[in-house]
Amino acid sequence: MADSMSLVRGTVDILILNALAGGPQHGYAVVAWIRDVTDDALSIEDGALYTALHRMEKRGWLRPEWGVSPRGRRAKYYSLTEEGQSQRDLGERTWTRYSEAVAKVFAARQLQEV
Repeated sequence: MADSMSLVRGTVDILILNALAGGPQHGYAVVAWIRDVTDDALSIEDGALYTALHRMEKRGWLRPEWGVSPRGRRAKYYSLTEEGQSQRDLGERTWTRYSEAVAKVFAARQLQEV
């Protein structure tokens, strides 16, 4: 399992990769999707979002393409590359193991309190 700092650093990336797994989106749509699916529990600040998008683009995980947003504005749309999909899959497996481990810790504490 990845160390805890890697999990924290990779959180924004895996959220973005998951948002883009459904198809190309521009930055604002990525943030809106994450807020919507988490019932406003999670949000990504603009600075963190665009830093992550550019980093993942440089790594070859995302393919950018200019287009027009639903509001008629020029926008950069991002889609997953094959490598990006692989990273998304790896991130999902890592977070599943992590969340299962945390759930076990909580369950063990509850058993000790009974």
